[in-house]
Amino acid sequence: MTDLQRQHDELCINTMRMLSIDAIQQAKSGHPGLPLGAAPAAYVLWMRFLKHNPRNPCWPNRDRYVHSAGHGSALLYALLHLTGYDISLEDMKKFRQWQSTTPGHPEYEPCRGIECTTGPLGQGFGMGVGMALAERFLAAQFNRPGFPVIDHYTYGIVSDGDLMEGISSEAASLAGHLRLGKLVYLYDDNQISIEGGTAITFTEDVAARFAALGWHVQRVADGNDLEAITAAIKNARAETGKPSLIAVRTHIGFGSPKQGSPSAHGEPLGEEALAATKEFFKWPQEPRFFVPDNAVSCFSSAQEVGQKHEEEWLKTFAQYAQKFPAEAAQLERLFAGELPEGWRAEIPLFKPEDGPIATRAASGKVLNALAKRVPNLVGGSADLAPSTKTLIAGAADQGPDAPEGRNIRFGVREHAMGTAVNGMALHGGVIPYAATFLVFADYMRPPLRLSALMNIHSIFVFTHDSIAVGEDGPTHQPVEHLICLRAIPNLRVVRPADANETAVAWEVALEHTGPTVLILTRQKLPVLDQERFARADGLKKGAYVLSDCQSKADILLIATGSEVSLALQAQEKLAGEGIHARVVSMPCWELFVDQPQEYQDAVLPPEVTTRLSIEAGSSIGWKRWVGDRGDSVSVDRFGASAPGPEVMRQYGFSVDNVTARAMALIRRER
Repeated sequence: MTDLQRQHDELCINTMRMLSIDAIQQAKSGHPGLPLGAAPAAYVLWMRFLKHNPRNPCWPNRDRYVHSAGHGSALLYALLHLTGYDISLEDMKKFRQWQSTTPGHPEYEPCRGIECTTGPLGQGFGMGVGMALAERFLAAQFNRPGFPVIDHYTYGIVSDGDLMEGISSEAASLAGHLRLGKLVYLYDDNQISIEGGTAITFTEDVAARFAALGWHVQRVADGNDLEAITAAIKNARAETGKPSLIAVRTHIGFGSPKQGSPSAHGEPLGEEALAATKEFFKWPQEPRFFVPDNAVSCFSSAQEVGQKHEEEWLKTFAQYAQKFPAEAAQLERLFAGELPEGWRAEIPLFKPEDGPIATRAASGKVLNALAKRVPNLVGGSADLAPSTKTLIAGAADQGPDAPEGRNIRFGVREHAMGTAVNGMALHGGVIPYAATFLVFADYMRPPLRLSALMNIHSIFVFTHDSIAVGEDGPTHQPVEHLICLRAIPNLRVVRPADANETAVAWEVALEHTGPTVLILTRQKLPVLDQERFARADGLKKGAYVLSDCQSKADILLIATGSEVSLALQAQEKLAGEGIHARVVSMPCWELFVDQPQEYQDAVLPPEVTTRLSIEAGSSIGWKRWVGDRGDSVSVDRFGASAPGPEVMRQYGFSVDNVTARAMALIRRER
């Protein structure tokens, strides 16, 4: 490398640094340490390796970049602005301000080059694993000799904090096991966290850990050595059988008076230190947000290079489409998020005479029917496939020897499973699902929340949904989980009443472009007679009148899931007492809220204030639907170990108790 080129690179890197710290200082909030220390590594990755096109950020075969160390968002915004994405200098000046496009941590906006929401440490690490997994799956499905139409890398910058979080160990273990060779992470090894040096908390041999997990590991001793970073990334790309971690030794807050100090992590430098930093880098003190013309010229080349990458791919894809027209058309549909024609054709219709069936078992039948028609439906469970019924029959297990496999064996790694599924959804072209027991949704709350925050097409299947789990006892019996999930904005939580509602729930999950949670039973439930009661497609409106009475209702019985059939039995018994009860199946609060008020009032007439909810979970939240004068048959304490039917009876989920509670409400009103 010539001295001139070295000076040019240094100018560009310092431009990234100075834009970042100016934005942070203006906001009087942010994290300057990572941008100052990790800018060289980010520069090498983005300008020498990353295959991307700022003029068309969403072209399918771009490399994916995950800024897992989301607290260093100013560095990402500087890169996006400088390389020509829709992040202006004015946006940089509004860093962390109301309604700005540069929030404190990156928020998913692919049209601006932000591939995923990060900030909760470790989440980006796990999502990158999912992106790499989706790339390999689609490549195996669609590539043909001479036509690598899916062929790209997943890169990321991860931090000490990312690697301390347990999710990174789970996700790294999964990635190493699956041998995801096109996953490359640069580790910003600055040895500082908020409380001090990592010596107080994080003294393990990170390189040895990742090597033991099956990763290709390299060290770069000097984070400012561009050629060493370049060589390491080349080596990582050459290692096709293992994911790669490159530990780049950096100095947090490099060049500032706070270099190597914990205070460089999460607070602005301050005016005095900002001035000293600019002096160190021989940078003009004014104007703020200064971008030299030479740097503009350098970074703008990313647009030309990216355009060439995409044009070359478009030529390849055009030739591919001529030779393999069906595959090309299908791939375009998948990335457009379109479902194939006739995708519902094989969904089974369940009949009462078929006998009782657990909704988890019905879900398994529906999933396999859909899988025949929806080739990009792919997923698995956390070592619970026989119980969650989420194996796709006849499909291979995903792995290096079967990259086309649709069954992903996530192992007992619920947290990594959730983040990987989010990464797959973010990548595009696939519809991913994850499955475990409802009680273990606790292990997945961060990715569940992020899926809702990003509004992406992740599907989560949670079985064994109540105290009816029985003998396994309170450790495995969810109580508070339904309301915890319902409390997450933007997340659809669906608890179907029988096999046919389960089928419709899967339809809803596939049609909805945001995240959906399916809550399913372990125990068998009767199939509701659709000739006697309302059809199950009422589920699409969130709640519907399943069984009405002949005159004005004396009481509304509102139930979900396994308790709907109990409500029907109670309705029949109440009728024998001369009580008119309407039974409402309410499988999805979120869908019901989306309906016009007229529909909501038609299902739950405001004038009928005598209401009883029946759900084997916490009563929290039900006041919204039953009102101040209503009541709830619910579970507000932990469960117990005994046969499921006995636990349900002891907790009040019996016809006699529901009827008695309904009668007590009616007597009170009269």
